[in-house]
Amino acid sequence: MSEVVMKGLKKVYDNKVTAVHDVNLEIKDKEFIVLVGPSGCGKSTTLRMVAGLEEISDGELYIDGKLVNDVAPKDRDIAMVFQNYALYPHKTVYDNLAFALKLRKEPKDVIDKKVREVAEILDITQYLKRKPKALSGGQRQRVAIGRAMVRDPKVFLMDEPLSNLDAKLRNQMRAEIIKLRSRINTTFMYVTHDQTEAMTLGDRIVIMKDGYVNQIGTPQEVFNKPVNLFVAGFIGMPVMNFFDNCKLLLEDGKYYAEIRGVKFLLGDFQQKALKQINAKSCDIVAGIRPQHVTVGEGELSAKIEVSEMMGSEYNIHARTDKDEVVMLIPTVDLTTDVSMGKTINFTTRPHLIQLFDRETGNNIIWYDAESAANNAPVCKRYDF
Repeated sequence: MSEVVMKGLKKVYDNKVTAVHDVNLEIKDKEFIVLVGPSGCGKSTTLRMVAGLEEISDGELYIDGKLVNDVAPKDRDIAMVFQNYALYPHKTVYDNLAFALKLRKEPKDVIDKKVREVAEILDITQYLKRKPKALSGGQRQRVAIGRAMVRDPKVFLMDEPLSNLDAKLRNQMRAEIIKLRSRINTTFMYVTHDQTEAMTLGDRIVIMKDGYVNQIGTPQEVFNKPVNLFVAGFIGMPVMNFFDNCKLLLEDGKYYAEIRGVKFLLGDFQQKALKQINAKSCDIVAGIRPQHVTVGEGELSAKIEVSEMMGSEYNIHARTDKDEVVMLIPTVDLTTDVSMGKTINFTTRPHLIQLFDRETGNNIIWYDAESAANNAPVCKRYDF
């Protein structure tokens, strides 16, 4: 078993700056967990505490059931892939892959077998005699991953491994990591600031901001059930549209979202959830994803400022009297002129509207105050 358990993990530097606050996370055996968030949010520091490269200021870290706070990095049975590859420039690819096994004093035939097996998996056999300077960025990254793989670690740590690659190569390497994950049975912790990587790679995603964990959930959960405005705005591309100064209305036992004077009768699930928490009429921020906007109908209107034809869809930036609205409209569904300068009507499906408390920024339906109080930031579960 290769479980990783963090209990109240905290990092405070000598200058009294707290980089990571009270992280509580249980990573299951063979699970792929992605830590994501903006620069400086504490995700890499959290990973480095797991690796043993940063001292833990407070809390407990368990790997495979063993408390490892004071265990040296080399004895934690983890392997780490760095952003800058960290290859030995004077050694060949073969020797880079074999280095950790030689330190263990493994037999030569065992080393050769493991190196060639990993090279075959990563399709770098033809580069074994080359040195890193003769490789492309993607090839170097494969070598860095291979060097970690040969050790057969309990936990595989990856710190923004694709950030130095161009967009096309990053997409290719992301696909390689997905295939790699299916071939090796170990636990992954992966750090990135790229939400696309997080959504495509992770079994679960840990979203961090300012050293705090804001939400933990599957890619589908954090997309459909964001617990607050930060998560809603960080996850999803293009970003969610936010309409400030809106209202949640309770009228004749039914809940409505009022957006710019237009009332939307909320869906059945929203009605049940709001009744269960006994929600009252209040000021809200309404959230609508660009993918959930329909143009050519509805009572809301906006003037198109930018209209980008992207093959299968239009990416439209429009403006109402008070808001900028981004719309992502499939071309096959489009029957309205969306040229720049045109004024269009638009609407959305009410059951897809997200409702955020205007004071706290928390999602009225999905934010679980009880879990948050116990440092377990997940979205609220309902019994219906």
